[in-house]
Amino acid sequence: MQMIRLAIVDDNAFLRKAVAEKLSFFSNLSCRFTASDGRELLSKLDENQNLDLILMDIEMPVMNGIEATAAVKQKYPQIKIIMLTVFDNDENIFRSIKAGADGYLLKEVNPEELYRGIIDTINGGATMTPSIALKTLKLFRNPVDFAMEKCEEIKLTTRETEVLEHLSKGLKYDNIASNLFVSVGTIRKHIENIYTKLQVHNKIEAIQKAKNNNLI
Repeated sequence: MQMIRLAIVDDNAFLRKAVAEKLSFFSNLSCRFTASDGRELLSKLDENQNLDLILMDIEMPVMNGIEATAAVKQKYPQIKIIMLTVFDNDENIFRSIKAGADGYLLKEVNPEELYRGIIDTINGGATMTPSIALKTLKLFRNPVDFAMEKCEEIKLTTRETEVLEHLSKGLKYDNIASNLFVSVGTIRKHIENIYTKLQVHNKIEAIQKAKNNNLI
């Protein structure tokens, strides 16, 4: 039986370990390395591109899974990529497929389904969790221009944009307050408004979504 060489990419160390444990049941699967974000994956691929398949998380800092998928497919088109994520929203599915993903599974998948998905993908198939397949069909029947949709929805004030740009540079609240000559409380309020407008829950998501929509 041919040995299938894999990599696991996820910013959560516990989830990387959980996926590796699911794979350990199968003697023809070999996890060659893991990475905590897209940039680390690309760096490790430069040293070891002898991979058959990557299990890719989506929401990660530095470089997310969709960006990483596009980069890998451009440089190593022979490597198969399955998105393995907790997110099944339409935009993630659409962008993943557009970036070149070969499959899309939810992290709750059991070991046997994950194994079957890996084998199907290696053999040229496109593995998908049933709920994802249904969403994908609906997306193709009723295409959505996510870029246009998002840009119309999100409108930040000049000050909110300034705060977000400072955040993206890694500055702390008190530094941002000092730079913009306002109180830390005011900065917190601006950030609260930014999170609400962008419909995100943390700084990393806010910066990523703002960049995706060319807001910063």
